Amino acid sequence: MRDPNRPVPRGAYILPNLFTTASLFTGFMSIIFAVSGRYDSAAWAILFSALMDGLDGKVARLTNTASEFGVQYDSLADLVAFGLAPAMLLWQWQLQAFGRLGVAAAFIYAACGALRLARFNVSTAAVGKRFFIGLPIPAGGCTVVTFVFFASLFPDFLASVTPYFALLLSVGVGVLMVS
Repeated sequence: MRDPNRPVPRGAYILPNLFTTASLFTGFMSIIFAVSGRYDSAAWAILFSALMDGLDGKVARLTNTASEFGVQYDSLADLVAFGLAPAMLLWQWQLQAFGRLGVAAAFIYAACGALRLARFNVSTAAVGKRFFIGLPIPAGGCTVVTFVFFASLFPDFLASVTPYFALLLSVGVGVLMVS
């Protein structure tokens, strides 16, 4: 355990930001995988991003290097990894069959994720981080990923309605994030 009376070494501040950067990178890779039609790889990238997102805060607290910059950087990385990447995955995987409606559903998910993050960042000063208001965006992204993984296990008679489930999931999880 670090002595709280000693100053934090300057290089220690980079540690949590490396985990945040890894989360951002895997979110970016998820988008590339989705565009390439590699949906399982895109989903795994989002899950790995969730792992990195969990570790960045832990490392910041353990090294006593939490900062306002880190909080904002983490939110931007979360928007890419759990807002844009799942929306793009859903669009490429199932929603493009709906045309403009599919675009709207994917955008609603992404926009609600951005709104959720902005509200969380502004409200933590008044409410504190102890209570969540709305579904956290990493949980939303992981919900989408879980659906992608389990859709391949659906019985054949559900294959024709999977795009409709994806449409409902996209809008439903988006709304839950801002509820």
